[in-house]
Amino acid sequence: MYNIAIVGATGVVGKKMLEVLKTHNFPINNLKLFASEKSVGKKIHFDGKEILVDIVRENSFIDTDFVFCSADSSVSKIIGPSVRNAHSILIDDGNAFRMDSDVPLIVPEVNSQDVDWHKGIVSIPNCTTTPLVMVLHALKGFSNIDRVNVSTYQAVSGAGAQAVKELEDQIKKIASNQKPINDVFPHQIAMNVIPQVDSFEKNGYTKEEMKIVNETKKIMHDEELLISATCTRVPTIVGHCESVNVTFSDEVDLEKIILILEKQQGIIVRDKTDFNNYPTPLNSTLDDNVYVGRIRKDLSNKKGLLFWLVADNLMKGAATNAVQIAETIIERNKVSY
Repeated sequence: MYNIAIVGATGVVGKKMLEVLKTHNFPINNLKLFASEKSVGKKIHFDGKEILVDIVRENSFIDTDFVFCSADSSVSKIIGPSVRNAHSILIDDGNAFRMDSDVPLIVPEVNSQDVDWHKGIVSIPNCTTTPLVMVLHALKGFSNIDRVNVSTYQAVSGAGAQAVKELEDQIKKIASNQKPINDVFPHQIAMNVIPQVDSFEKNGYTKEEMKIVNETKKIMHDEELLISATCTRVPTIVGHCESVNVTFSDEVDLEKIILILEKQQGIIVRDKTDFNNYPTPLNSTLDDNVYVGRIRKDLSNKKGLLFWLVADNLMKGAATNAVQIAETIIERNKVSY
């Protein structure tokens, strides 16, 4: 049994974390919940118990085994040293430590062995990177990957609870012939698609796009991988979608590729026998899997493959991956360090 703490327990991912811990029957001895000052004193029901939410204090992580953090990166940077000093393990959902050379960036189905060298902090990839690398990892079993180009269609919940509320409020205003107001996003998101997720870098790519590029290379241990991304925000609540173009060293064999994908843990091919059964956010979320469809040859390149994927950004993209990382650490006997 393990002592667990969740930082950001009242947020959208924190709430999902509690659900996943329950459904995975994670062996919990004691559970502590933390959030910002405005949530102090809130009561959260978990497994028949009522737990009070508190703020993080100097000694909050003493006698904890795992600390799950889904808060602002500034919070992660503050609590990281405290978790290490307590000889606990921080599993962080933010980008504070993802590219640090001494912090493993983990998707258990892809690089579980990397938890072996953790030093008290393990990072979860961006919620668009996780499903992408799961599919790319499987596809490496077909042929060497020469190039990847991905476009994402990301649900508003990826930007937090206030982003969800903004979409809902805008829809209500449009329905009542009022002018929508935007605050979270740079433009109105209702009835719209915004070709920007996060702020822009000097190279014209957004930070989100560069996360996909850099995180994919780190997880797959391939700094030479040619990969490019375009990230967009769409007016859906949950479920990130991606349109992916992969170029191999060998000519595409669809039968072999589909068989490989079907054998990969955590991946489900939806439309193998029915073209109309392709994955969408409405039929491919609320569970831990990555759904793949629209698998077809690139008509412009005999070594090219096109496919579409959908994953629940709050579950496999965040909460589920975090819990699976903790399970992997336990399985590989790396709780002590």
